[in-house]
Amino acid sequence: MKFTVAIDGPAAAGKGTISRAVAAEFNLAHLDTGLLYRAVGAGVLAGGEAVAVAQGLDPRDLENPDLRTQAVADAASQVAVNPDVRAALVQFQKDFARRDGGAVLDGRDIGTVICPGAEVKLYVTASAQTRAERRHKELTDKGFSTAFETVLAEVIDRDRRDSERATAPLRAARDAVTIDTSDLSIAAAVAAAIDAVRAKYPVT
Repeated sequence: MKFTVAIDGPAAAGKGTISRAVAAEFNLAHLDTGLLYRAVGAGVLAGGEAVAVAQGLDPRDLENPDLRTQAVADAASQVAVNPDVRAALVQFQKDFARRDGGAVLDGRDIGTVICPGAEVKLYVTASAQTRAERRHKELTDKGFSTAFETVLAEVIDRDRRDSERATAPLRAARDAVTIDTSDLSIAAAVAAAIDAVRAKYPVT
């Protein structure tokens, strides 16, 4: 069976949590495509050239715990505007999406560019204020001392870069189901996503 769930949305909207939950609920493989770009960003921060890093990416590179840092996130957003970097990573994502057994992919251009024919498309979003609050708490819980205003500015700046880039900008696919998590609990957001997938999932 080939069944693809494409989940897009801005940073800290909850798409990663929702994607993992959907994958677990329907026993589908999961790929956080943002990790691909974070891995390239990490490679650039380490002194590599973006396209060369993307072309030589190894699946084990996605296991690097440093990929979740803010510095790597910013670098990922910057390398993602490079069309040659994107081209180097597109085929990997497309092949994963159509693997036997089905797959869930989350990112920023899955439903619009990588998998326009996905059986289910979700767009998970939340207000910039809410997403900044979540990111700030995450950083604080990890022991980082960062002003909320700084985090909010970074969220807004990243949204601008992602939505205004010439190649595969962040936007909802026309046939995507939008889930705004601003005022939803994690359980409610996950339930909404699972309901949307179940409506089209061929196995009951």
